[in-house]
Amino acid sequence: MFLNRYIGILPLIFILSGCETTPEQPAPKTIIKANPVVNQQSKAIEQIAPLNPKELDDVWQRIRAQLSFTNSSHPAVQQRIAWYLSHPNYMDEISRRATPYLYHIVTEIEKRDLPIELALMPLIESDFDASAYSHKHASGLWQLTPSIAKYFKVKISPWYDGRQDVIDSTRAALDFMEYLYKRFDSDWYHAIAAYNLGEGRVLRAIKNNKRQGKPTDFFSLKLPKQTSQYVPKLLAAAQLLKSQKMAFPAIANKNTIAVIPVSGAVIIDNKEKWQQLESLNYGVIRFPAVIDAPHIVVLADEQIEFKAMLANQKSNDYSQWQHYTIQSGDSLSVIAKRHAITVNQLKAFNNLKSNRIRAGKKLILPILADQEIEHKVKSGESLWKIAKYYKVSINKLKQWNNLSSDHLKIGKKLTVFLSNS
Repeated sequence: MFLNRYIGILPLIFILSGCETTPEQPAPKTIIKANPVVNQQSKAIEQIAPLNPKELDDVWQRIRAQLSFTNSSHPAVQQRIAWYLSHPNYMDEISRRATPYLYHIVTEIEKRDLPIELALMPLIESDFDASAYSHKHASGLWQLTPSIAKYFKVKISPWYDGRQDVIDSTRAALDFMEYLYKRFDSDWYHAIAAYNLGEGRVLRAIKNNKRQGKPTDFFSLKLPKQTSQYVPKLLAAAQLLKSQKMAFPAIANKNTIAVIPVSGAVIIDNKEKWQQLESLNYGVIRFPAVIDAPHIVVLADEQIEFKAMLANQKSNDYSQWQHYTIQSGDSLSVIAKRHAITVNQLKAFNNLKSNRIRAGKKLILPILADQEIEHKVKSGESLWKIAKYYKVSINKLKQWNNLSSDHLKIGKKLTVFLSNS
């Protein structure tokens, strides 16, 4: 059963829209002959017998047991099947990246009674790379744009980007898919296409076909190349999983992560511990300060240890942070504006319950002492060279500076944050 809460969604925010399941044309024989990999390894993908309980030890098999979309013989799907089969190691990397996230995603989809095929969307969107950025400013596993993310109440600030958090982004992506499903009259192919392209453009394609007396199923629509291949990519992956014509390296069908709520500001000053968490918390932008994040994600078998660490925040070492002595006439708003932070962040970092401050007292600023660097891009420099010089990742450079591509203009100023340790 699907929610009615997004009927009145703002049209200016959503340029996205979906797809329609109608009978498809069989693949011409010439297409099959042009793809010997399909000929030899993926002839007719057949319905498989029900799985036994032991196979459900693997979360991929848990997905496989619930696949419901009809197999497609459309050339675009068959060509993508051929591509997957000609890259047999591709799923090894996908499974490695998906391991911390897939159980959570599948569980959330099942809770909403949505098609299990949606669990494969991060494979198509980001190759299950939670730190991924696109040239259209989309980010994270689900490649949410800033406008979509904010509409569905995903926090984005200089300190936290919930699009790169599996909990926040999965909730928002599924909220969005539920809206699109209702918007496109319960047609999942149209909804999935709209997620990729934009609601308005898919609606226009459907309207154009209706006006010309043409079918309005997904495969009959005139759509940009990226979107015309988007749904086939998803269908091809689902059919290969269903038929077991390609290996999907097993992922344990159990929850491996835990969510620990964060109240206010947190400093994780143990770099070794943070390195264990960083790949689960790409949304936390400025290590070691955890500010604006509603939670951190940890490994399930270490949650007790991390809960204890967060409970003992008062004993943290604040020596590496900037300190500010309050001057006569200062206010929290003035200090916050001067240092490009919010009053709430300043209060959280100093455990202040009110806006009252006194001259002579010291405040701790959530800015690393002597570690915020401004780098001016020179001729011949690239993100790779700059990241290597400062010993930081390219993804972090892009995240700190809100960059959506690897292209840099000479003279552009980049902010770099470095840890003292």
